[in-house]
Amino acid sequence: MNIYTSFIISINVFFYLLKILINFLNIKKTSNNIPEEFKNYYNYEKYSKSQQYLKETTKFSMITSTIILLVKILFITQGMFNYINNIVISFNISPIFTGLTFVLIFFFIFEILGIPFSIYSIFKIEEKFGFNKMGKKTFFLDLIKSWIVNIIIISIILPVILFIFINSSMYSAWLYVFVSVIIFEIFIIFISPTVIMPIFNKYTPIEDCNLKNEIEIYMKKENFKMSGLFKIDASKRSTKSNAFFTGLGKFRRIVLYDTIIKNHNIHEILSILAHEMGHYKLKHIKKQMIISFIITGTIIFFISLFVNKNLFYYAFLVNGKHIYIGIVLFIMYIYIPFYTISSIILNYYSRKCEHEADIYSIKTYNHKDDMINALKKLSVDNLSNLYPHKLKVFFDYSHPPILNRIKKIKYIK
Repeated sequence: MNIYTSFIISINVFFYLLKILINFLNIKKTSNNIPEEFKNYYNYEKYSKSQQYLKETTKFSMITSTIILLVKILFITQGMFNYINNIVISFNISPIFTGLTFVLIFFFIFEILGIPFSIYSIFKIEEKFGFNKMGKKTFFLDLIKSWIVNIIIISIILPVILFIFINSSMYSAWLYVFVSVIIFEIFIIFISPTVIMPIFNKYTPIEDCNLKNEIEIYMKKENFKMSGLFKIDASKRSTKSNAFFTGLGKFRRIVLYDTIIKNHNIHEILSILAHEMGHYKLKHIKKQMIISFIITGTIIFFISLFVNKNLFYYAFLVNGKHIYIGIVLFIMYIYIPFYTISSIILNYYSRKCEHEADIYSIKTYNHKDDMINALKKLSVDNLSNLYPHKLKVFFDYSHPPILNRIKKIKYIK
């Protein structure tokens, strides 16, 4: 193992330890005191349950992260990249299909490694705390479906990326790849509501006439055009609730979990949808997409620099320069600092957007108490952490802590 290999491993260990520290501080900050805001929503037993849920999910996350880190280190030190690449090269297929085969092998390695963790998380932890409603048949069907969708996506975009890197100069390749990836991402966003999402959930029109009429009146007032108003059968997998807008242009849909329809009154649901309307009207989604595209372009630029350097492959004990191996190595080992920095930026902006969308909800729908009640119910139903550590919020939270959010809503006039 050379000095460059040691440096790569050290970077991964550092960010692993940082994550462990943040999670440890977050657990330590838990409190047995039920906040005044939640006295009518939590009894002591259920609040203790939420604390226990946080501790168990966090500890399991730490165990998972530890095992993944060890596997990643073993892959480097045991020369697994060379070993698998030699097998793929022996198939004597074109460079692009060699690269596609190599990437798909690693995709399945980590997918299969992740199955026991997913099973334990869903059928032990989530079931223990009353969230899981999914049977093993649904779990494995979802898994197979997600594999098929991901294989199709990888098989479309990866050959394009490899073709560009192989046939373009290192100075222009990243730009062509960036444009191709952005076009493909926008295409996926367009087709997702009508092609991809229905693969996993059943979409049915809202049956509650009063709810449907209230939503349509509000959407008309906001001049919001949509292709449909749907609910999905989320309750067959979990008791957790959510509502969201999805798609672009004529493919735009409003989607409600059936659990949110069951657990919330009409004014609470409309307050949540008015919040989502705020994201749309204030152009948060477009702005976040632009920020995301800039980050994507930056990452692709750095990938183009790394995959063309022999020293990069030498650091991972790989013989020769192979673009497809370079992409896998970058995503597995070098992407971590980029992800951490980009997630801090995106999460900070997202938390700001959430406050602005709350203001929009109150000013356009004018049901402040219902909005607060809806947030409290969602928090209790999902056993959310009411006292997250500031570092946890800074690094990982895309939404403001619930108590902070409620406090700011109360000051909206």
